[in-house]
Amino acid sequence: MEDTTQYNTNDFQTTLINFMVSDETSFTRVQNIIDEKYFMDNLRPVVRMIKEHSDRYNTVPQPQQVKALTGYLPETFEGIDDSMVEWFLNSTEGFCRHRAIENVILNGQDLIEKGKGADLERQIKDAMQISLISDLGSNYFDDVKARLERMKDRSNYVTTGWKTMDRKLAGGFTRGSLNIFAGGSGSGKSIFLQNIALNWAVMGMNVIYITLELSEDLVNNRLDAMVTQFRTSELLRNVDAVVMKVANARRGRGGVKAGDLMVKKFAEAGTTSNDIKAYLKEYQIKTGRKPDAVVIDYLDLMHPNNAKIDVSNLFTKDKYVSEEMRSIGSEWDIPVVSASQLNRQSVEAQEFDHSHIAGGISKINTADNVFGIFTSLTMRENGKYQIQFLKTRSAAAVGQKLELAYDASCMRLADMPDDDDDAPVMNNQQMTQTVAATATIPNTGNGLVTAPPSAGSVQRSAIESMLSRLKKDTE
Repeated sequence: MEDTTQYNTNDFQTTLINFMVSDETSFTRVQNIIDEKYFMDNLRPVVRMIKEHSDRYNTVPQPQQVKALTGYLPETFEGIDDSMVEWFLNSTEGFCRHRAIENVILNGQDLIEKGKGADLERQIKDAMQISLISDLGSNYFDDVKARLERMKDRSNYVTTGWKTMDRKLAGGFTRGSLNIFAGGSGSGKSIFLQNIALNWAVMGMNVIYITLELSEDLVNNRLDAMVTQFRTSELLRNVDAVVMKVANARRGRGGVKAGDLMVKKFAEAGTTSNDIKAYLKEYQIKTGRKPDAVVIDYLDLMHPNNAKIDVSNLFTKDKYVSEEMRSIGSEWDIPVVSASQLNRQSVEAQEFDHSHIAGGISKINTADNVFGIFTSLTMRENGKYQIQFLKTRSAAAVGQKLELAYDASCMRLADMPDDDDDAPVMNNQQMTQTVAATATIPNTGNGLVTAPPSAGSVQRSAIESMLSRLKKDTE
């Protein structure tokens, strides 16, 4: 175990200072983590002078220059070899990390008393991450084949459950990403979040669904409808059938058992990412399972960890909230999905852009993917929702659109029937038939649903018959 008692001695700290002045190259390698606060009071002016001189003149000061300004005369080392450099680098890294943690702990009580617990947590994490740069990254020209083969590995992507969206996102959502569905009031933001949560759960993923607005019972009732294909009004009249179908969905298919789908209600006002992180850790401890995805309904209702931030300033509030939500994904290596409100300017709009997002550009800058939800009365009657790609960080889909089939009776979303990016353009008659077809999603009993190619066949037959009669009348 590392002996850290030496870090607080005058001999150790003056040795580090002497080495800084003796070997300019070594000082350059550690100057990004050196902070005068880590040193004893009498040595802080010395460290400050060395850093300021290096920043201004791009070289370390001579010992006599240090003495002239601080009164301390450094001793220089002669014959510095690789082993001495390695000792200096390792010792400086350990010293800075230890002293940073020590300083945070000493100031921790004051932060707690001032209600700044979130600041204390952040400072501890920052202190623990202090280290020298040892990873140089990758050389573009080296081992190109291995790099391309590595890119074929899609394990960093999590499918959305909708193949059309996966294609446009080059495979789905990346782990650690923040993904936002934006829509107006009543546009179906929660429906999208519940659908994707169910998609993941029936794939075997452990999903945490945080609801800030809707009750747990209401969310679960919607999930019941999606799994069973019953209307929510029919659930209580078919309790035994619901129990059977949900159990069947949990058993899964193809040898894949459904994962957990935990629905947790948090306070509509005041919930922070720290609250969610605490829940994730509690879930992991009590179940022994790691969450695979987090769905938060929804971002605009979240508060920053720092209670001092003015939540009435939406730009600042959303900046902190979105960054903290994304950090959850990064810390747990999982996708985070949420929703956001569109502003009043979007009410009459059919083409969305960043200006239509309520709260401004701050959350857009942080998010990895942002989608606009568009529908109309006619589209809903015909069982359709449109997704507009407003931002995609890992794919070139910005400005593109896709349609998903929607069964209003059970609120289930699925890929459109026979959806194929390479399909030929339909003629007017084919377009009329397709628009007239209402997407009916069959009851498979396991929650995995796709809209069948034959959906709306009755409506199509009726329209074709009507067109035939009109044609004869005009001849």
